[in-house]
Amino acid sequence: MSDAEQTREKILAVAADEIHLHGFQATGLSTIINRCGISKGALYYHFTNKLELGYAVFEEKYIPIFLDTWQPALSHDDPIEGLCDFFMSMCDAMVCSEAVCGCPLNNLCEEMANVDEGFRLRILTMQEKLNELMVESFGRVKNDLRDNITFTQVAYFIVATFYGATTLCKGSRNKSLFQQVMLELCVYIRALRK
Repeated sequence: MSDAEQTREKILAVAADEIHLHGFQATGLSTIINRCGISKGALYYHFTNKLELGYAVFEEKYIPIFLDTWQPALSHDDPIEGLCDFFMSMCDAMVCSEAVCGCPLNNLCEEMANVDEGFRLRILTMQEKLNELMVESFGRVKNDLRDNITFTQVAYFIVATFYGATTLCKGSRNKSLFQQVMLELCVYIRALRK
């Protein structure tokens, strides 16, 4: 990797961290420049403005992590149990900073979807991609599931409940509340079976 590529990666990593901690709008380019130990010119060589940097963080840092996080559950031979295992592992793995700061991607979605059309469209594309992955995984086991299920609606409900629980956890700073919602979500998901 060239020096320029390394600098770009460092900028993205620091920006992703700052956006997670403080939100996109409150994150200053000067903070990113200082943390990276680079000049303004180096930052502007890679990103013409803060919005372009924000889009790159969303597309190159947050979305791959987001989809990679869900993929093992959805690739599982039994996506119902795969999802429940995933949700329970999230309960176990959640650290205090996540309970306080929330999910980086969810935070950015909540902050920017109504502020910037570019973010809104990127968020929509990401949500549609996750929905497609969930529908495909349910389709693989459709013979084991109830006949009256609309997979697209179920997938959106599961994701909305999961991210709603992360927001609830962040607002209350109560990890056990997240765990309770995840347990109830697993009851719902398992009830999709015949």
